Amino acid sequence: MSNTFHQVYIQAVFAVKYREALITVECKSKILGVIGNLINETGCKTIIVNGTEDHVHCFFGLKPTVSISELMRIVKGKSSKYINDNQLTTSRFEWQEGYGAFSYSQSHIDAVYKYIKNQEEHHKKQNFKDEYFSFLEKFNVKFEQKHVFQNLI
Repeated sequence: MSNTFHQVYIQAVFAVKYREALITVECKSKILGVIGNLINETGCKTIIVNGTEDHVHCFFGLKPTVSISELMRIVKGKSSKYINDNQLTTSRFEWQEGYGAFSYSQSHIDAVYKYIKNQEEHHKKQNFKDEYFSFLEKFNVKFEQKHVFQNLI
């Protein structure tokens, strides 16, 4: 549509089911690349995708005709299918149900990019569960801890 302009930046965070450490060094770059490509295929613009063995952070420019829920359905569904079809993990791969999505302004792009780029270093000091709760608190999202993650098996 002419005369329509947008600038919406989203960080989405989601975990491997049961927060299992299934994203190994050997398959990590392939998985992150697939996720970035899937985001771009929707018309959104990947800025950075990174994570650790049990979760992923995606930072992207959201196309206004794409809902975050639809984007996450596509990204999580197609990436887990790709991971399983190509046997990138030693056991069946699934993402945890749900995700966190947090919006940022243009002035925060560099800081969010650096934060996501340095996930390995960051998680030497803070585990994913604590990181996720800190995001929810920082963005004033109401939640009950017992409903945030499925129990570990």
